[in-house]
Amino acid sequence: MVLFNTIALSNCDSYIRISALKLTRKQYYSRLSALLQAGLVKRERDKDFLTTFGIIVYNTQEIIGKAADQYWRLKAIDSIRAFGNGKLPQEQLHTIIDKLIANQEIKNILKQIKEKPPIDQISLNLYHNNHDKSLPAYHIPLQE
Repeated sequence: MVLFNTIALSNCDSYIRISALKLTRKQYYSRLSALLQAGLVKRERDKDFLTTFGIIVYNTQEIIGKAADQYWRLKAIDSIRAFGNGKLPQEQLHTIIDKLIANQEIKNILKQIKEKPPIDQISLNLYHNNHDKSLPAYHIPLQE
């Protein structure tokens, strides 16, 4: 990860000093080889840079880091969603997300979440979708 991130941040503008990474030559070239084989890094004119796939992986890794920084706020959103039992209006969920989360990328991801209907609604939908078809309809009564 250190080598991958160093290559990403260097923008192929400078040579990477192996000693700065605290790796042996063998470790450096072994890890570089793995990154090349994975299609994350490309080498041209003795300089290493990220492939298009590598850029996507790097940016995704950044988003994961940002989400990890917001872990407890994300847990709060999970608790609110669970408390709503699938009945929380999307507008309210979006308002809560806007209040709790500062990062726009994470907000955009979270706003794509669709609330699941309560389990009894799922059973009812299954019944109606299978009714009058050649397959038998299965309705599992809920225990309350």
